Amino acid sequence: MSQLANTSRATACRLLAQEDPSPVEVVNRSGASPVLLLCEHAGRAVPASLAQLGLEPCEMEKHIAWDIGAAATARHLAALLGAPLVLQAYSRLVIDANRPLSAPDCIPDISDGVLIPGNTGLDTDARIQRFEEIHKPLHDTVAALLDQRKADGRPGVLVTIHSFTPHFGGQDRAMAVGLLFNRDSRLAEALRDALAEIVSDHTVVLNAPYAVDDVGDYAIPVHGEQRGIPHVLIELRNDLIDDEAGQERWAAYVYEALNIALTRLEISQ
Repeated sequence: MSQLANTSRATACRLLAQEDPSPVEVVNRSGASPVLLLCEHAGRAVPASLAQLGLEPCEMEKHIAWDIGAAATARHLAALLGAPLVLQAYSRLVIDANRPLSAPDCIPDISDGVLIPGNTGLDTDARIQRFEEIHKPLHDTVAALLDQRKADGRPGVLVTIHSFTPHFGGQDRAMAVGLLFNRDSRLAEALRDALAEIVSDHTVVLNAPYAVDDVGDYAIPVHGEQRGIPHVLIELRNDLIDDEAGQERWAAYVYEALNIALTRLEISQ
């Protein structure tokens, strides 16, 4: 039996070995900014036991494996804001940290036309194991940081950083930035107005390339809406942030826009 076939039967042992990276990285934990930054698709690591999910290395370079440029942009933004940043090290193909376990694409069999052999035929135990060892630690960390802010009487603002591919499903996505929300549009709308002033030569839109909902999203419903704190999911087109110059440029744009938006919402900084 192949190593991949054994994956779904290996739940008696831990998924992550000592040599595997920690699923969670926290940057600037004690940052004074009201903003807590989150980057759920920061990394593209795969546990050694999953044998690279049966994929060629070139597939792990693509947007299906991670949000290209998002982590580096988020790091620059965290430095500018003086904000804590929580990053997920593992590829979204192992488990998508911005999906509930019940979502079909939380552990996808196929992504943008690419078959993921290591995810085919997983049983419930194997899915839960990935959730418990990779997904849950990330969100437990976010929850703990937000709980501490509340206990300290400090404001909490959740901003998650993502990137999207310019071409998907045979369609072009011309917008530069999407600002996503579901029930609470406060921060998304204020940020849209501010960014539109700062980057007037780029298209900034609400709820595109998709919208947040309870079925297919995790961070905003759980950490933003359930707590009643201002929140937004920022999607940056990945060809704008695929090098260091672009990452620094867009981090500066978002930093300026966030400062304007938080002031307009009367959130102390």
